[in-house]
Amino acid sequence: MELFGLWIPVLGSLMMAENLRTLPIDQDQWLRPEDVELAEGYLRRFYNLNPRGRVSRRRIRSTSAMEEKIRQMQNFFGLRETGRLDRHTLDVMREPRCGVPDVENFSFYPGKPKWKDHTITYMIAKYTPDMKRELVEKSFSSALKMWSDAAPLRFIKVNHGKADIVLSFARRTHGDFFPFDGPRGVLAHAFQPGDDLGGDVHFDEDETWTTGSQGYSLFAVAAHELGHSLGLSHSKDPSAIMYPNYRYQSSTQYSLSKDDVLGIQALYGKATGKVDTQPVPKKCDPNFSLDAALTIGGEIILFKDRQVLMRTTRETYGNRLRESHSSTYLLSVSSHVDAAYDIPAKGVAYIFTGRKYWVVQQLKMKSHPGSIYEYGFSSRVRQVDAAVHVSEYGKTVFFTGEVYYRFDERRKKMDPGFPRLIQTDWPGIPKRVNAAFKLNGNIFLFSGAKSYQYNIKQNRVAKVVSANSWLGC
Repeated sequence: MELFGLWIPVLGSLMMAENLRTLPIDQDQWLRPEDVELAEGYLRRFYNLNPRGRVSRRRIRSTSAMEEKIRQMQNFFGLRETGRLDRHTLDVMREPRCGVPDVENFSFYPGKPKWKDHTITYMIAKYTPDMKRELVEKSFSSALKMWSDAAPLRFIKVNHGKADIVLSFARRTHGDFFPFDGPRGVLAHAFQPGDDLGGDVHFDEDETWTTGSQGYSLFAVAAHELGHSLGLSHSKDPSAIMYPNYRYQSSTQYSLSKDDVLGIQALYGKATGKVDTQPVPKKCDPNFSLDAALTIGGEIILFKDRQVLMRTTRETYGNRLRESHSSTYLLSVSSHVDAAYDIPAKGVAYIFTGRKYWVVQQLKMKSHPGSIYEYGFSSRVRQVDAAVHVSEYGKTVFFTGEVYYRFDERRKKMDPGFPRLIQTDWPGIPKRVNAAFKLNGNIFLFSGAKSYQYNIKQNRVAKVVSANSWLGC
């Protein structure tokens, strides 16, 4: 098969700066002075690194304060815990994010309070010129509604006087001892409930604020920051609204995760009306799409949001599905499933969520996470969109964005010459793939609302049906 015979040599060289060898860095990483400065600033701001605990360039590498903080940061983001500044760690540090620390910082959080009165007022003190005023107001009201749908909270907008939560846009130094840093970097920050600055949210005016098509989604960032205004801290769950890094156009920015709901309800209790935080997918909707798929022991397992839909390979499309929440079968995985694949010969499956993956040997058993970068992905990859194992070749194909990677399971290495464009090597398949699995010698690829039956020997699409044809629709 042409797809699995591709071989493009990749040449490269690795260099090491002599004067930086004493820092906690990856042995194969050329670390620039500006990288060290970035890391130290990041760890001071978000992980409470004591300035006096910084690592001197002449100091022998050891279990330094900075190394411990690097390890703490790597643990938070699901990276390999080396305590060293490798390229993946630095790339995460460069991502746009919330300005609130990931660990307790009493400058932001003096005692972790909550609002005593569940009727909370808010005011927009200063608007951004990037958006029409009505769109700014809608973004804020929609973000607040997400939290009031999950907990017994009521938000009232006031136009003057005193408000519990004051929202405003500002540049650089703006009067709260936490200056913004210009474009990218820190997008916004918020203060937990209390007097004066308590509950207030500040957005960096040097960013481009939008409804989500370009720049940064004001709604998504506001939903996160208002979680802080209500008393929540950061979550390690990449699918949570309270995850500190911006997820670009991720659909998980527009709904509360289980972790978000449990957090807000721990502070304020449950909403009067029942909130369905894990809705059963509307499987026969013509726009229905899947998040991930795989086969285990004669079962086709399909993932949508946090739901699992299962059918046996012997059933016809019209037979009834078994439906459940994903946590019923994947005890260790609380996040939205991005991708999955299985290796039948080993009797194992691999589940991907954000930068983490889990090895599942048996459903309903706990497992421990690893980092996707252990596979050899480019540091630009933040998540895997779809994956499928092709046992005839001993290869696993990973789809991410408009490209795909090919991993050799025997050598435990990415094949040279990747990533490559999906549309170049998979004729008839759209630019992006949401889910994939292999069955009876064919690979079934899901893109949007369509399912593509791909003949790997002939290297062509054999059949196209709706994605929910697999669900009896």
